[in-house]
Amino acid sequence: MSNNTHTLLLVEDDKTVGYLLSEYLKMNGFSVTWSPTAADALKKLQEGHFHLAILDVMLPDSDGFALAEKIKEQRPELSFLFLTARSLKVDVLKGFAAGAVDYLKKPIDEEELVVRIKTLLARIGAEGPKKINNDYAIGQYVLLPRKQELVFQEQSQSLTKRETAILALLAAHPNELCSYQQILTSIWGKNDYFNKKSLNVFISKLRKYLEEDPAVSIENVHNSGFILKVENG
Repeated sequence: MSNNTHTLLLVEDDKTVGYLLSEYLKMNGFSVTWSPTAADALKKLQEGHFHLAILDVMLPDSDGFALAEKIKEQRPELSFLFLTARSLKVDVLKGFAAGAVDYLKKPIDEEELVVRIKTLLARIGAEGPKKINNDYAIGQYVLLPRKQELVFQEQSQSLTKRETAILALLAAHPNELCSYQQILTSIWGKNDYFNKKSLNVFISKLRKYLEEDPAVSIENVHNSGFILKVENG
């Protein structure tokens, strides 16, 4: 497999649709893991790394919106889109409010789906976060999301769940702008003034945690968002 192959998690309970989509996406150069249930999808998330998740809304053991919330908890850096027959405006709005990068309605032309996915991957910088055994290398630090710890040399700093989610999202896109909207909708589920104020408080705390390594900093881009800068030493 090429190192440039993008890995997709497809969550679709319909066996025919799941098989056809996964095979077509593989034919177009993607590596696809197909899960028929939310439980199986969450298990697959623990076992591998993915660049993008494609979620159906109607699943036998849950719904795509609830699954999206769990994905944000377990893998806050992972972008996801909905591909579903649920086409009511309220469902579309709910999907975007959950943090989806797109909401596609079935039936969709397979060629259009491939173009959409490639466009999204290019937009979100889907080369993949720098990881060490599913943990993030940030200069001399290592972020351990599952333990909610930030390790510097032999010293460990405990993080809150939200601090972990924010730093993981920034670490997934080092030296790239993470917009306020991207961070707030992904982690809080809503982009508003009060959550933005809370985000600024969390960023201040994270800056203190990272101050031991002068090659690492979190920079504010006025009215846009934040960049986790990591200088190559």
